[in-house]
Amino acid sequence: MLIVEGEDKYGYELVEEVSKIVDVNEGTIYPILKRLTNENYFETYLKESTEGPPRKYYHLTVLGKERKDELLKEWIKFNESVSKFIKESGQSE
Repeated sequence: MLIVEGEDKYGYELVEEVSKIVDVNEGTIYPILKRLTNENYFETYLKESTEGPPRKYYHLTVLGKERKDELLKEWIKFNESVSKFIKESGQSE
């Protein structure tokens, strides 16, 4: 969701961006995009392309932005807890 927050992106563009960070393929991303769209976190629209057929773009909805904010807060809290656990266990360097 973070990738789409600032700018709408089409499916393959999202696959490329996510693949730079996480080893993932199209077969994983598209079902997730469909689910997020069905849950009203994304809206989609078609836009003509100069390089072939129209592309389906994904736009983050207000509900999607709210959910993204919730998940980001949860992740930060989880990350801080794990870091504290590691530090207290003497495993940090």
